[in-house]
Amino acid sequence: MDWISPRKLKKLGMLNMNRRNVGYIGRYNERSSFPLVDNKLKTKLAVSEYGVKTPKLLQVVRQQHEISHFREMSEDLDGFAIKPAKGSGGKGITVITGRDEDNFVKASGARISVAMLERHLTNILAGLYSLAGTPDVAIVESLVQSSPALAKYSFQGVPDIRIIIFQGYPVMAMLRLATKASDGKANLHQGAVGVGLNISTGQSLNAVQFNRPITLHPDTGLALQNINIEAWEDMLEMASRCYEATGLGYMGVDLVVDAHEGPLLLELNARPGLAIQMANGEGLLPRLTNIEALKRPHFSPRDRVQYAMEAFGKH
Repeated sequence: MDWISPRKLKKLGMLNMNRRNVGYIGRYNERSSFPLVDNKLKTKLAVSEYGVKTPKLLQVVRQQHEISHFREMSEDLDGFAIKPAKGSGGKGITVITGRDEDNFVKASGARISVAMLERHLTNILAGLYSLAGTPDVAIVESLVQSSPALAKYSFQGVPDIRIIIFQGYPVMAMLRLATKASDGKANLHQGAVGVGLNISTGQSLNAVQFNRPITLHPDTGLALQNINIEAWEDMLEMASRCYEATGLGYMGVDLVVDAHEGPLLLELNARPGLAIQMANGEGLLPRLTNIEALKRPHFSPRDRVQYAMEAFGKH
């Protein structure tokens, strides 16, 4: 794998935080659209109208008295995910992958009682994980069964794909793989692996952990240079359609590949981080200015995807 130093990245068009905030988030994202992407329940409802699939919604817990229904609903379930609607950075998300008699089994292998899950729901409603500490809503979703082809590269957690969408065009993408250091979460700041992806093909490019180049996953030991994402063009089109669904000009779209359902949207981010540039070994600025310079923008998601694959792919 080729590696490009941060100094050289700057010469190649590294987008920094100030320019991202002022020139792209501030300029292209209407403030009125932020509540839509900052609330996972609102996101699910909005994107479904544009043919973007998400994990199946099992229950919405809005009031304390509805928590008793969770106990009934979960009796026959082996796996599910509990999420705060207004949480960020993966905080407050509890993933259940199995049962052990009366207890539930978390992704880490830890056992947890239904009473502990009910207390967790209470904490979510109280706003313990919400962005501003305001009262929240809990959503319970079906468990994502990661595609075996990708799951083998990740340590415990489900691998996901982050795609940066600008004016409806996919401009950069990476695969995020959980590690022991990241506690099974696909969070780069906590130590997950970021693998840059070729926009044309969905094939892996560079890989980084803590912004340092790596060639093997630190826990699975698998090589990271020949990963191919299934249904790549479909994923790009799904991500592109989120532009129409939200009106946000600059956002991160997080997708997973489910073994049975195929590509699914996990969440949207109106303030996507910049580490994706390190994973790709390339700056975002040239790609963003390319789109800004288009005199005749493409109006259909498919056309936007085709343009991006030709303009930003590495052949």
